[in-house]
Amino acid sequence: MRRTLTTSLVLALCAAVPFAAWAARPEKPKPAPTVHVHPASLAAATPKSLAPILAKARLATAKYARSLGAARKAGYTVNVTRMIPDMGWHFLNPKITGFDASKPPILVYVKRGTEWHLVAFEWVFPTKPAKAPLPGATYGSFAAACHYADGTFVAAAAEADCAKTSPESGTAFGFWHPDFVTLHLWAWYPNPDGIYAGKNPLVRPFNGN
Repeated sequence: MRRTLTTSLVLALCAAVPFAAWAARPEKPKPAPTVHVHPASLAAATPKSLAPILAKARLATAKYARSLGAARKAGYTVNVTRMIPDMGWHFLNPKITGFDASKPPILVYVKRGTEWHLVAFEWVFPTKPAKAPLPGATYGSFAAACHYADGTFVAAAAEADCAKTSPESGTAFGFWHPDFVTLHLWAWYPNPDGIYAGKNPLVRPFNGN
């Protein structure tokens, strides 16, 4: 059961673009395997060609903007991470395959008290796409890790290295994934570092929540 769940989740995470579109691994050396890692952003202007794509994506996800409950009912049931500083909580819908900016596989939220706010979308790839799926897209990375039911995770090179329960919280093992290339789209919160930047200084007040 454990391996079946892991395999299905990894396949879902990897299904953001057709396999034929995947290229060689990122040129930069692998970062420390603790959290998402993203190169420093030059805060490039948002490409004009992204505007209609972004507008359509916001309309499609408006129902989730202030309601994590609605997102969960729609299938975003896997708590991939808790609050990553300057980024957010990540929730995966394992049934979403292919790349569609209006139907992202991962929604990124911040919270204050009991209120949740959608801030970004995320896609993951086993290697950097040969062709950018969005105009001007830039990428980050997420090293191999064991993930647990409450969103805690621990860096691990192989699933065999995963403990049955989270060393941090004691919750049950959920899944393991290999090294990923990541793509964020800050569709629901302004980001002075750029719409594709991995982190956002404007969500810093939500850190620790």
